[in-house]
Amino acid sequence: MGISSDNVHGFVLAVSSSIFIGSSFIIKKKGLKKAGTTGTRAGSGGYSYLYEPWWWAGMITMIVGEIANFAAYAFAPAILVTPLGALSIIFSAVLAHFILREKLHIFGMLGCALCVVGSISIVLHAPHERTIHSVKELWHLATQPGFLVYGGIVLVVVGVLIFKFVPTYGNSHLIVYVGICSAMGSITVMSVKALGIALKLSFSGHNQFVYYQTWIFTVVVIFTCLLQINYLNKALDTFNTAVISPVYYVMFTTLTIVASIIMFKDWDSQNTSQIVTELCGFVTILSGTFLLHKTKDMGDSPSSDSPVFTNQNTNQNSSC
Repeated sequence: MGISSDNVHGFVLAVSSSIFIGSSFIIKKKGLKKAGTTGTRAGSGGYSYLYEPWWWAGMITMIVGEIANFAAYAFAPAILVTPLGALSIIFSAVLAHFILREKLHIFGMLGCALCVVGSISIVLHAPHERTIHSVKELWHLATQPGFLVYGGIVLVVVGVLIFKFVPTYGNSHLIVYVGICSAMGSITVMSVKALGIALKLSFSGHNQFVYYQTWIFTVVVIFTCLLQINYLNKALDTFNTAVISPVYYVMFTTLTIVASIIMFKDWDSQNTSQIVTELCGFVTILSGTFLLHKTKDMGDSPSSDSPVFTNQNTNQNSSC
């Protein structure tokens, strides 16, 4: 299958988005660390980072990246755009190595290379974007039983994590904060894609904002984004950036692809060979992110294996 012009546009926008978002993790982390020295840390429920210029610089950088990402979803299917988020891990890991002194070793570099190879595989075999003529078509897709069930499961899981697990395990288990961000993120992407297509159609002369469905998608985007920002800040302030990026990527991408397959039925127009190739590309990216994480402490102090889902700072303090 050839690469359509819309997929090329989506690819360029997605790569640009990864550069900005990957950089924003580091800039925001720097701001959170500075804010933590003068006030209550975000991981402890504080909001002193709102007075820190570095955090706002990172926030602006992330917004620019999200705008590019937003535009990418209007041109290309989520199964192409979302996995390219792996590139933000590369930029984040490299910048963390030089700016935050969070070391990136040779196997981490190999992990970055695997992410690039997997991304290329997905880009070359991604399905063409589905033709949508009205936001009403998107609303019909979003209200089908399969996606309604998926959305209900997400809301229940996020609710349990926020009200039951955050107070007890939030500061010691990364999976809690990242799970909230990833689950809500999959709903955000579907709503962002719907809103992006609505804007694209409106700019082409077919105003979609006369339909109430467009405004519902807009409200969902705003709510889910604010929720993600809040818990992502807590995760960044509590855990190592080199751990957050790959774990968040793996969970977020997996759930987003599942949501996209359910809502947009991306694989209906593809044969088995193309689907298998895309899955292999995705598994290659997952391997790269796993390798990047597991080797992040290579060459440091000869301590035991670092945990995947627990707070590294807590473990270090307990060993002193």
